[in-house]
Amino acid sequence: MTVTRRGLAQSPGHRTDASKTSAKRARRGSMALALAALMAVSLAVAPAQAKPRPGAPATPPPDSAFQKVTLNDFPGEPVDLAVLPNKDVLHTTRQGEVWLNDSSTGLNTLAGTLDVYEHDEEGLQSIAIDPKFGQRGHNWVYMYYSPPLDTPVDDPATPGVNEGDAPATGTPADFEPFKGYLQLSRFRFDGATIDLASEQRMLEVPVDRGLCCHVGGDIVFDAQGNLYLSTGDDTNPFSSGGYAPLDERPESNPAYDAQRTSANTNDLRGKVLRITPQRDGGYTIPRGNLFRRGTPLTRPEIYVMGLRNPFRIELDRKTGELFIADYSPDAGTADPLRGPAGTGKWAVVTEPSNYGWPYCATAELPYVDYDFATNTSGAAFDCSAPVNESPNNTGLRELPPVAQPEVWYSYDVSETFPELGTGGIGPMAGPVYNFDKRASKGRDSVAWPRYYDGKSFMYEWTRDYIKAMTMRRGELVSIEDVVSSIVVDNPMDMEFGPDGAMYVLEYGDGYFGENPDAQLSRIDYIGEGGNHSPVAVASGTPTVGLPPLTVQFSSAGTTDADGDRLRYAWDFNSDGVVDSRDPNPTYTYEEIGTYRASLQVTDRGGRHGGKSSSAEVVVEVGNQAPVVEFVTPVAGQTFQFGDTVSYEVLVTDDQPVDCSSVQVTYILGHDAHGHPQTSTSGCTGTITTTVPAGHDPGTDNLAGVFSATYTDGGEGGTGPLTGTAEVVLTPSN
Repeated sequence: MTVTRRGLAQSPGHRTDASKTSAKRARRGSMALALAALMAVSLAVAPAQAKPRPGAPATPPPDSAFQKVTLNDFPGEPVDLAVLPNKDVLHTTRQGEVWLNDSSTGLNTLAGTLDVYEHDEEGLQSIAIDPKFGQRGHNWVYMYYSPPLDTPVDDPATPGVNEGDAPATGTPADFEPFKGYLQLSRFRFDGATIDLASEQRMLEVPVDRGLCCHVGGDIVFDAQGNLYLSTGDDTNPFSSGGYAPLDERPESNPAYDAQRTSANTNDLRGKVLRITPQRDGGYTIPRGNLFRRGTPLTRPEIYVMGLRNPFRIELDRKTGELFIADYSPDAGTADPLRGPAGTGKWAVVTEPSNYGWPYCATAELPYVDYDFATNTSGAAFDCSAPVNESPNNTGLRELPPVAQPEVWYSYDVSETFPELGTGGIGPMAGPVYNFDKRASKGRDSVAWPRYYDGKSFMYEWTRDYIKAMTMRRGELVSIEDVVSSIVVDNPMDMEFGPDGAMYVLEYGDGYFGENPDAQLSRIDYIGEGGNHSPVAVASGTPTVGLPPLTVQFSSAGTTDADGDRLRYAWDFNSDGVVDSRDPNPTYTYEEIGTYRASLQVTDRGGRHGGKSSSAEVVVEVGNQAPVVEFVTPVAGQTFQFGDTVSYEVLVTDDQPVDCSSVQVTYILGHDAHGHPQTSTSGCTGTITTTVPAGHDPGTDNLAGVFSATYTDGGEGGTGPLTGTAEVVLTPSN
């Protein structure tokens, strides 16, 4: 059966004519009607169980038919991945690194490092490969990142002032130094190294720096070669009580008003952009975007508007369907004077659309117009004909009607979508699986089964799960668990590779660093009784010291679920050459440097054929990684939001310590994620914690997180090394 929903908005691509949109806010109806609309409960019914595609099994395979294989256990602070046609994987870190996992050897090597601006959530965001990658002349890799520019940064010589934080209030002249942009560029990639000098700069997306949040982006391509780029609203949410940030006060930093971005037809933020890359690195505008080229007060690149934080998008190249997941505001409950509780969304888009932010959570859940100067509420916004009257708006006043997403949910169990459970709200749009019969053949196949053919995948960053979403004739008909017994720890990105396996980038639990459970992994389908990949475990003693450094390596702990005989291959210096096939070899490093010694273990597999996995040991010869510790504050220390907290960081290193290179960041922790609020430099200092308006520390699972990072200067030919530390404080207010 299919599911229909009442009260859907008109076609999201339809633009309201002037006679309907010229009315002012008073026309939105009385407060009584606004409250009734706000508190109304959707009459939608839960999706039914989908019928499988012809030829597909009627029931999903058991979790025991799948296996998770770790590809990189030291991924830095992982952000995005791209699987290449040869099954190699590129993945980014926010700090600007691009790592390459070699599918044949298991080696992880650094393919390139971009210089990026890192205040708050900025850095290197997305990576994608050209849709014709591997064909003649098509070796482009696309990246979306924050160039340093001349944005102010903190001066360690002034410990009482943080020059890197933009002022919350002031004049346009005060805000101007923090105007910047994120860069969409493409680079040539030869299969091993990204040529940074080959950069072709395609598009700049403006950003107001020095304040949190929502500056991420994601890149996908359709079958015609059009590039889609999602962009966040670049708006601080912490002074809005968890509701719509609509601060229009002239003295306020414009970054507190999402009407200047998401609801602005003349701005690229809070959108999905759609462009066609050209040979010279420029782009043209394809037909069918939201606004015709040349329409006054609009940007023709806009395909979808009214988004808050569309951190992950995906596209089915067979059907042209665009999948968007949009992160939720933080309000724990609905407020008749402000708007609905936090609402995450998952939408399937086939035509240009407006999804309503910051005026509407969905087409049926409007926010209330709120005056931040007088702290008074007006009427609820009209989702069928929203009007942008903000003084920070540079685009059209009358906006397209708000489209209804396929899925919407809050913190508690959804009556409409109970399959989504409870918890935080971090929806991610995952890929569509297109079953390839050829990839599923052969004794070493890891391709997912036909059962998932045509299903799209939604995953949840805060709830650590994957769901399969089945669409039929434009309607969502099923939501079901996928490999629920396999841990995906804060899944950050996922793609299906050419081998039909699911590749997953996991952030792990923690804040803005390489967390213990962070990894690049692959989930294989091996079938019932199929051959498992062995699980490689590698260690070494010692792993730090001066040259010549003799290391005793060990494969102890390596296992194979099938009991197969195993072959071992050690590469001590990541050059792709096997140095030893002994399970527990010894090797002496004569040269100063940082090495990733890699162990690849391959089973003999019997009739199923051989499968392999890899593990690494980091060896530091000469330079030693600094050890960073917080003297104060200490873990579990209580504080009140708004307190000024003194800190002292102790760095121990084999080189003289430069305290001006110690960076300390205060992060507002909420549920399983965090938002950086401010950063400063120095071994000692103070940071004033922010007050998260609208949050109750007693019920909203908040924390104050202090993170310290120190990178030494390197020594004697080895590269610089980084140490980190983190303490989590408990709020008492």
